[in-house]
Amino acid sequence: MIMSSKRSPLTYLVHATVLFLVVIWTIPTAGLFISSIRDKDQLAVSGWWTALSTSTQMIVDRADPPKSQTKEGDQFVIKGNVLKGKPGKISLFGFSSLHPEAFNAGSVANMRHGETLQMMPNGDYTLSSPKEWHGRNGKRLFYTADIPPRFTLDNYREVLGAEGLGQSFINSLTVTIPATIIPILIAAFAAYALAWMRFPGRAILVACVVGLLVVPLQMSLIPLLKSYNWIGDMFGVSSKTYVGIWLAHTGFGLPLAIYLLRNYIAGLPSEIIESARVDGASDFEIFRKIVLPLSFPALASFAIFQFLWVWNDLLVAMVFLGSSPDHIVLTGQLRELLGSQGGNWEILTASAFITIIIPLCVFFGLQRFLVRGLLAGSVK
Repeated sequence: MIMSSKRSPLTYLVHATVLFLVVIWTIPTAGLFISSIRDKDQLAVSGWWTALSTSTQMIVDRADPPKSQTKEGDQFVIKGNVLKGKPGKISLFGFSSLHPEAFNAGSVANMRHGETLQMMPNGDYTLSSPKEWHGRNGKRLFYTADIPPRFTLDNYREVLGAEGLGQSFINSLTVTIPATIIPILIAAFAAYALAWMRFPGRAILVACVVGLLVVPLQMSLIPLLKSYNWIGDMFGVSSKTYVGIWLAHTGFGLPLAIYLLRNYIAGLPSEIIESARVDGASDFEIFRKIVLPLSFPALASFAIFQFLWVWNDLLVAMVFLGSSPDHIVLTGQLRELLGSQGGNWEILTASAFITIIIPLCVFFGLQRFLVRGLLAGSVK
């Protein structure tokens, strides 16, 4: 007789908790993506959760300029369409900001000096006047329209077409790749020494590494910058170089790197290390031929964290590189673009997804090593 296994209530609780956390983290990301592909006018008046429903908007537009007028009988007429070929239905309209919804679509509004305005539900409007229209700009039109959902890639085109974005993308890669590789190389040597080499003060060094994990970046940034500028002035070297930001990210990333790698390397079987020493292998040979290949999961897990942190960094990049076009990173360039666009925050939503393309590729390429690298050494 086959016995069916029953899952404990704790298993269902764990699964439900994981599902809840996934949903909580997915909803904001989905909302950000939906906002990035919505029409900016709809985005300004309704939340992303209404993206699939028709929205009612009160819109201010301008008629075609007077130079487009034609004469029909004894009337000077300006014709056009406020929807400009986009789907929608006009319900109310007006010609004054005091009464923007004074007339139903299809009716004729009498204006001053015998002028009239008629706006149809499909957006067609007709301005008529017994006298010739004058001025450079068209008359302001107010209307309320039911606009169906609109999705567009204009926000991405605007961001990708911004001047200097390609150079800032290259600058970010120039900063991030070395700032990820250098601390991994240094931390791997230090972690092996702290795990398997016997020397005085090793426990104190491990304690210092753990203590450095809690030092805020903002606390050490200004002293580090002053020291770097002092060294640069002494040797006549400009402080706005990639070397400076590489060293800064290396210093900020080393404590976590050494901590992760030391825990992993210390958990490797001691028999392998001792057998290699009996066979006459040096510490460098043991590290290069045995420890380093076996430590790849831990190296990959730290590479993910370091790459994500450096790629998304703005503070350190602005301090050590500034905002010159030759050195500004992608996050800085997108900040400048957002500032030049005023309050059009739809640019921010598209920019957010552009910045996560490379980190997503790195994460999905190395994510199978992430959990193994983090948990290794935590239990025996």
